[in-house]
Amino acid sequence: MKFFIDTANLAQIKEANELGILDGVTTNPTLMAKEGIKGQEAVYNHYRTICEMVNGDISAEVISTDFAGIVEEGKKLAAIHPHIVVKVPMIRDGVKAIKWFTDNGIRTNCTLVFSAGQAILCAKAGAAYVSPFIGRIDDSGWDGVQVVEQIKHIYTIQGFKTLVLAASIRSPNHIIRCAEVGADVCTCPLESILGLLKHPLTDIGLAKFLEDAKKSI
Repeated sequence: MKFFIDTANLAQIKEANELGILDGVTTNPTLMAKEGIKGQEAVYNHYRTICEMVNGDISAEVISTDFAGIVEEGKKLAAIHPHIVVKVPMIRDGVKAIKWFTDNGIRTNCTLVFSAGQAILCAKAGAAYVSPFIGRIDDSGWDGVQVVEQIKHIYTIQGFKTLVLAASIRSPNHIIRCAEVGADVCTCPLESILGLLKHPLTDIGLAKFLEDAKKSI
């Protein structure tokens, strides 16, 4: 399972990259705004910087919602750097645009996916990635990881090549459960990634080792 970091914060991307486990980055307009990145030129420059930092796929999201607008914006995003994957919303014109991008050699990530039915359409249109939002699915009273498992099962049976990218990760346990059900990618906040490091027995064991080491000096 690949690890992507879900942020536009350069310091967090650098920290995750230095761990040696980072495979890519996902972003969205909300994350860009959180970093104070405004205006098309500034946003595109920020994407370029991220692409130069990370040797992996970088999802860059369109803000248009009509077919022509999505295609035009997606072409500009894809031209920024070969690492860019155009992130397209799960709407009717979004699916049409994904098919157009697929036919024209531009990779896509279908975002805002909440059901297996939506995921089937993403795969049929040729998306490189499908992003089910497991945290938000949990919020609605359903089990987001079960949706990831269902999508992965369908893709395997049908031979779809689209990768299942679990998004809206809320905790280290989400990451572990997604790995258990076969998610191809998890995109996570840095806090959730670092949470995988933690266990009280590790802390106790290390303290004991250090204490014993002092006795042998």
